[in-house]
Amino acid sequence: MVESSETTRSEEGFMKNELENKVEQIVQYLDDQRCRDVNVIDVEGRCSWADAFVIATVTSIGHLRGVSHNLWGLLNDLDLHVNDRHKTPAGDGWELIDCNSVVIHLMSEELRDFYSLEKLWKETDK
Repeated sequence: MVESSETTRSEEGFMKNELENKVEQIVQYLDDQRCRDVNVIDVEGRCSWADAFVIATVTSIGHLRGVSHNLWGLLNDLDLHVNDRHKTPAGDGWELIDCNSVVIHLMSEELRDFYSLEKLWKETDK
C-alpha cells in the first residue's frame, strides 16, 4: 500500500515537472516572438480549471495574429490540447488560448493594463 502512494507522489512530481517544462518552452517562444513582459502565474490550488497562466503583451493586432497562429505548431509539438481553437484571433487585442492546465493570454498593452490579471491573481498574504 505504501509503495503505491509513493508512486502516486512520484507521478505527480513528474507531471508537475513536465508541465513546468512545457510552460518554459511557451515562455521562450513568446520571448523569441518579441512579446513583452511575459509572465507566468501559478494558480494551482487557487483555480479549479488551470494550473498556470502565461500572460504576454503583443504590440499590435497583426503581432497578435502572427504569434497566435505560429504558436499552434509549438502547442502541437508539446502535445497540449487546445480547447475551442480559433482560426483567426479576435480583433479586440486579447487572445485566450486554453490548453487545459495552461491558459495563455496574449493581450494588447491597453487591455493588459485594464484587466490587470497579475493583480487579480496575486497571492495574498496568509
